[in-house]
Amino acid sequence: MKIVVESQYLPSLAYFCLFLNADNLAIDIFEHYEKQSYRNRFKIVTTQGVQSFSVPVIKGNQKKAFKDVKIDYHENWVNVHWRSIVSAYGKSPFFEYYADYFEKILYKKSIFLVDLNVDILTTCLKLIGIKKNFEITEKYLNLEKNSEYQDFRSAIHPKNKSQIDRVYQPIAYQQVFGNKFEENMSIIDLLFCEGNNTYHILKASIPNKLNNEIVT
Repeated sequence: MKIVVESQYLPSLAYFCLFLNADNLAIDIFEHYEKQSYRNRFKIVTTQGVQSFSVPVIKGNQKKAFKDVKIDYHENWVNVHWRSIVSAYGKSPFFEYYADYFEKILYKKSIFLVDLNVDILTTCLKLIGIKKNFEITEKYLNLEKNSEYQDFRSAIHPKNKSQIDRVYQPIAYQQVFGNKFEENMSIIDLLFCEGNNTYHILKASIPNKLNNEIVT
């Protein structure tokens, strides 16, 4: 069975749990852009606790296909994001091994959000060692007409914890700040803290019920 998801920016651990559990994964770039979702935001653990950062987009209030969403560079958000990442993870065990990959992608300053997200996803899969391909849709996937896919678009959403619990069970690891483990952060939190162990933690974070739910 194939899974269809939306494109995400510096995706959460739950997003990669879906990736690992599926034989094939399609990213729908023709779906409508949705504000206040992980399509343009990520969460990390900082000295102030969990903080969320978002990529500003041009005319984000207008109804448009995700593939057409352009990034707004009028504000220097790239510096804000990168400095925040360095502040949060500069002293983490594996920061020096992975930081350059993400810095180069951010300062590349892609025009479209989809290009930024795909660059990050491709890099993360390589660093984690997930040897699975994904496909980019060539049209909106209407699942009423295509039962080949299971729909997980917007399943992983900041305001939908029950859906996140459906695909991800937290496996605690040592984070840089705080005494309480913060679950389902951006993948960079796990990469910078656990390095080569990232793949195994993600595999362990897949609920048994998800294995049974998705027919591969």
